[in-house]
Amino acid sequence: MPGMTNLPSTVTAYLDQPAIDQFTADASVTDEGRTHHGPVEIQAWLDRSASEWTYTTERTGSARVDDDHWTVTNHLEGDFPGGVVDLVFRFTLRQGRIAELVIAP
Repeated sequence: MPGMTNLPSTVTAYLDQPAIDQFTADASVTDEGRTHHGPVEIQAWLDRSASEWTYTTERTGSARVDDDHWTVTNHLEGDFPGGVVDLVFRFTLRQGRIAELVIAP
């Protein structure tokens, strides 16, 4: 299991309660093989992600790659297809905000 690292406040805020103001204006999010660009697409993705499934999340690991790149592993269980998954969230930060987020198993 990966270790646990103290995360930047932006990453912690996203993990606690995702919000569009945590992203840069030109940010992108890749999830389920689809990439969402900019605030309109990311907000639609956030809204859909919050309502599509019911699940619990447990942070099982985190690591600092460098000052601008962080990874967080979460264990999810819920009513989505398969019911259980470990996802790695790869954050790229720019000026204290999320410039890119890639979520994949």
